[in-house]
Amino acid sequence: MSIQESKKAWQERAEKGLAKSPERKKAFATTSNIEMERCFTPDFELPGYEEQLGFPGQYPFTRGVQPTMYRGRFWTMRQYAGFGTAKESNERYKYLLSAGQTGLSVAFDLPTQMGYDSDASMSLGEVGKVGVAIDSLADMEILFDGIPLDKVSTSMTINSTAAILLAMYIAVAEKQGVPADKISGTIQNDILKEYMARGTYIYPPKESMRIITDIFAYCKDHVPKWNTISISGYHIREAGSSAVQEVAFTLGDGIAYVEAAIKAGLDVDEFAPRLAFFFNAHNNLLEEVAKFRAARRMWARIMKERFKAKDPKSLMLRFHTQTAGCTLTAQQPDNNIMRVTIQALAAVLGGTQSLHTNSRDEALALPTEDSVRIALRTQQVIAYESGVADSIDPLAGSFLVESLTDQIEKAAMDYIEKIDKLGGAVEAISRGFQQKEIQDSAYAYQRGIETDDLVIVGVNKFTVAEPPPSGLLKVKEEVEISQKKSLAAMKAQRDQATVQGALKNLEAAARGTDNLMPHILTAVKAYATLGEIANVFRDVFGTHKETVVL
Repeated sequence: MSIQESKKAWQERAEKGLAKSPERKKAFATTSNIEMERCFTPDFELPGYEEQLGFPGQYPFTRGVQPTMYRGRFWTMRQYAGFGTAKESNERYKYLLSAGQTGLSVAFDLPTQMGYDSDASMSLGEVGKVGVAIDSLADMEILFDGIPLDKVSTSMTINSTAAILLAMYIAVAEKQGVPADKISGTIQNDILKEYMARGTYIYPPKESMRIITDIFAYCKDHVPKWNTISISGYHIREAGSSAVQEVAFTLGDGIAYVEAAIKAGLDVDEFAPRLAFFFNAHNNLLEEVAKFRAARRMWARIMKERFKAKDPKSLMLRFHTQTAGCTLTAQQPDNNIMRVTIQALAAVLGGTQSLHTNSRDEALALPTEDSVRIALRTQQVIAYESGVADSIDPLAGSFLVESLTDQIEKAAMDYIEKIDKLGGAVEAISRGFQQKEIQDSAYAYQRGIETDDLVIVGVNKFTVAEPPPSGLLKVKEEVEISQKKSLAAMKAQRDQATVQGALKNLEAAARGTDNLMPHILTAVKAYATLGEIANVFRDVFGTHKETVVL
């Protein structure tokens, strides 16, 4: 069948779905009234076209996971936010929703991420600083007060304590009258990248993988609309990896999660459709576009050929993108607006499903409301004014982009083969393989800046004398005092016997083989704290010691 014949058949299938999910407009055209086709293809025969590119919504998904992509609806504009107390963060969420944001993304403070309550000695000075402090269900109730969880999807950047925060979210939804099978969202829940790049791990890998697969098993039956993991290359890139390493190490982790779930007795097509991914968007626009396209094609082939998945949804790499925090500069911070615009455009041209745009002042402090609004408006201008969302995969067929896509795929697969030879992602991490590769890449990048081989505008070229920054958002020390008081008051009011009974049952489950999620949910509903639940697991599972590589 010729490309044009295949395209006609694809168009007919795509149009059948329009009755259920219509496109945004009846016709798409430029300002000169030149029609924009749904998907442009070569008007000549190109050997290997269908195997390498194909059509949107079809294997190998190089050109996108949906048959109409942004012509149907824009990506979810999901700004990452959270600071101070649950009340303050709730106010910021309502502000963002009123400004046109279409999904929530929760940032948690370090104690919450590390499984400590706000009154723990390890939490001193960190409460509410880089995200919202959540100690118990009481805080979660405040965080989502007045936000209908059956209408808003929520992403939560949480890993070691992901099961606890998911249980709290389910409990809050139930209190709103929303059953678990009606809520939608994502927990990051990606512990492997914590060992190699970010550091918010608690338990050893084997025990952490058990918690993750328990979440997979629980959600497929009880929370079917929830994305049970967001396999994250973002933090790998923030730690200094190259684009190729970001793809390779992320998909390598994805392979490990799939293998662990199958080993735990799950059928691949039971859980794989709810796997999601999370990537970084850097400044090299064309490399980033090619990276996203290569990752999508690679994952489709891995799932089909390696794991024999049959459900087309199991083959789809659906991903959230965040612009690169590590590229933002404290010098001339307004330049960050342009950097974020380039990065956001790369994500859209690469076919992202949702997007967070960083704010101009994030190299200095938490973003102000004005900065957050500019960051959100950046997405909205790209969506409504640029025209790049009117046709699917608009850079397809570019000699440069297709060559980059192929080269990134080959180089990333070479890395995955090395990881396989080391015994898989978990074993490779224990040997420090990925850590060493990332460190070497980060060192080379920094050397390039210091030798002026890499130009960072406003940092090592085009510099100006600047006054000290003003008007920055600061989390006050009173937040920690207030949070500790609220925690103490909640503990005084709860039924202590019920809490202790729930924690005892949780400990028994952790020492046995029961799925942990129902026991966590019971403890959460009794107002056991995040720290109390995490400490049960610390006592049973132990804690992880970092592999140091030089």
